[in-house]
Amino acid sequence: MQSVGVIRQLGRYPVKSMRGEALPVTTLTLQGVPEDRRYAFVQAASRSSFPWLTARELPELLCYGTAVEETGPPEVAVTVTTPSGEKWPIASDELRRALEARSGRALFLLRDYRGSYDVAPVSLISRQTIARIAEESETKEDPWRFRPNLLVDLEVGEAFDELNWVGRILRVGNAARIAITEVDQRCMMINLDPASGKASPSILRCVVQQHAQCAGVYATVLTPGEVRVGDTVSLEI
Repeated sequence: MQSVGVIRQLGRYPVKSMRGEALPVTTLTLQGVPEDRRYAFVQAASRSSFPWLTARELPELLCYGTAVEETGPPEVAVTVTTPSGEKWPIASDELRRALEARSGRALFLLRDYRGSYDVAPVSLISRQTIARIAEESETKEDPWRFRPNLLVDLEVGEAFDELNWVGRILRVGNAARIAITEVDQRCMMINLDPASGKASPSILRCVVQQHAQCAGVYATVLTPGEVRVGDTVSLEI
């Protein structure tokens, strides 16, 4: 084993494109972080390969808070808090109608127990990569802009070193093992402030022009296990 860093933040995003939750501890399962991106609103008229309603179409989605309440295994309840403070269950007609009115699109709610992921169930980025992008784009450093499940503080190394882990296996904590499968090709989502939805185009421009559009990596879970903030991340030799 080669120790490469420490987990500084664990995140999950119960509803696709809505605000995420910071977790002190979670379990990495074969489907990823429990309740991560399990819900998504889908554009009913879309016939594309990416039909979800996201902050690309409605930036203010990032301002909708989400909360997961355990109601007894295996059931959970997800509630959504709107920017104006209204709180609704995820499956409520009121929430759907409000999002339809704001987006101008007919929607339906999708519950996918495997998660509505863009590529893979686990996303990872280093704190150093986020800091470098903020410096180069002259913007505020904010990990939530990149929506990772695992934020790693590298012990030794530089920004973007995690890109070199593709094809390798990481041990996270005492038991969990993840296979790094590919780099994360970034889109305009990283331009959007996670607190306000306001766009800063210089961020994606920086990543495209200076880093071949790549920041962070995707992974799949090989061995489930509990992970905590502060856990060591190691590369298997």
